[in-house]
Amino acid sequence: MNITDKICQEARKLPEPLAQEVFNFIEYIQIKHGLRDVLSEHLKASQARAMKNVWGNMQDEVWNDL
Repeated sequence: MNITDKICQEARKLPEPLAQEVFNFIEYIQIKHGLRDVLSEHLKASQARAMKNVWGNMQDEVWNDL
């Protein structure tokens, strides 16, 4: 059994909140080592929701082609 299998096996035993912590840590490691750009995707998603009214109004349509 390789280390990935061992991690999965142990993670399956965890209650959901602890499994989420493990998942968050894995994402952190991936970002830290440049293996994943999750942080920018999360930021884009949060900005899109907050900026929807700013980006999607008729007065600012002129800026879309710049």
